[in-house]
Amino acid sequence: MKKWDLEISSKTFWWKWNLKEVWRYRDLLLLLVMRDYKASFRQTILGPIWFFIQPIFTTIVYTFVFNRVAKLGTDGQPPALFYLSGVILWNYFSTSLTSTSNAFIQNASIFGKVYFPRLIIPVSIVLSNLMKFSVQLAFFICMLIYYTNFTTYTANMSWHIVLVPLLVLNMALLGLGAGMIISSFTTKYRDLAYLVTFGVQLLMYATPVVYPLSMVKGKLLSIILLNPMTGIVEGFRYGFLGTGSFEWGMLAYSFSFAAVMLVIAISLFNRVEKSFMDTV
Repeated sequence: MKKWDLEISSKTFWWKWNLKEVWRYRDLLLLLVMRDYKASFRQTILGPIWFFIQPIFTTIVYTFVFNRVAKLGTDGQPPALFYLSGVILWNYFSTSLTSTSNAFIQNASIFGKVYFPRLIIPVSIVLSNLMKFSVQLAFFICMLIYYTNFTTYTANMSWHIVLVPLLVLNMALLGLGAGMIISSFTTKYRDLAYLVTFGVQLLMYATPVVYPLSMVKGKLLSIILLNPMTGIVEGFRYGFLGTGSFEWGMLAYSFSFAAVMLVIAISLFNRVEKSFMDTV
């Protein structure tokens, strides 16, 4: 009996993720990442400078509204550094989540014409956003160096800074998992696409982005600690700025939450991809 090099079938079990097949198409993954990265500033006057403008203006607004008007503290840190650290993290997570949540709808024309592992699309979105985050992280480090050398501010970095790659990986997995789960449902329920944008904005206020965790007390603190992004933001600030709180339990909780969500997300995604063209 002849053996085929590749057999495409809709009769697959939900637990078969075919990650080896994703690795075989890594060249396509790289092409999609570069496509998304270039498309983000194509036909723009300022080009990649927009990667800096957005966090700069957001930081200025947050400084005025939350620090000057609302009088919220920043754990003794310069407001620019405090808010910028939260902004670049939240931008990466929220952009990865919202972009991935539209993976099926926005790429329906491609899915209907040619075969490739569908999981490549959401992974490429998260990786292309990671490139943007790297640029903004470099800008944050430049700001930190400026405050350290040209102002009275003294940087109090911790050895926990070496854990920043783990925090970024955790954040990427959270955005990927949540986005894929939502994407699996938006094929039938388009209203979710509108709710996601609104929900992400509300979720930011349940994350210590514009306020330090130290100012939250009582039952509200318990609720905020349930947010897996809380440990990531606090750990990032603790490593670079020396303020905030870092606990291994918070990091373990965030990774466990991301792992469980990713398992559910890939299983749903693989199940929906078989028939989503009938409903999109």
